[in-house]
Amino acid sequence: MTLRDGLRLLGLAALMLVSAAAAWAQAPAAMTVTSPTLKANETIPKDHTADGKNLSPALAWSGAPAATNQFALVCDDPDAPMPGGFVHWVVYKIPATAKGLPAELPMDATLTAPPELAGAIQGLSGFKRTGYRGPAPPPGKPHHYTFTVLALDAELPLESGLTRNQLMEAIKGHIIGQGSLVAIYERFKTQ
Repeated sequence: MTLRDGLRLLGLAALMLVSAAAAWAQAPAAMTVTSPTLKANETIPKDHTADGKNLSPALAWSGAPAATNQFALVCDDPDAPMPGGFVHWVVYKIPATAKGLPAELPMDATLTAPPELAGAIQGLSGFKRTGYRGPAPPPGKPHHYTFTVLALDAELPLESGLTRNQLMEAIKGHIIGQGSLVAIYERFKTQ
């Protein structure tokens, strides 16, 4: 190997290292999302589904970066046979002091209670309505429901009525932390 080849390899290695460092710096910090009623890769309790009471589950999160100014949450079903899956819940402008969401949130677009969530907004689900709407997949196979919490580095002036796609576009470049909880639900064919 010549000196010239060695310098080229060294330059290429340095470029790869800089690229890897830049990608690492932009990757959101890993957060943990838990629930007292939802367990990872286990069946969602009937009360949180359209076959039950359709109640939103309580969620908790930890590991948010210190620079967090707001949180957002999206629950979707990537197994639904449509582009991007089906969206069951969108919540944003959640104050940075929040450590989770309580169960049974009202369907209101803007939350006023509990006090620690005042000002949070529930966007539009795939049902074109605000608030949580639980799983109701067609019979045949289990669907995976992903509850994703996003930590944002700014208090963004997000308007009410955003869909998941509009929210994701509005927060692009501001996601500094992310975590998910995936639970399943399946409807069985009746005999």
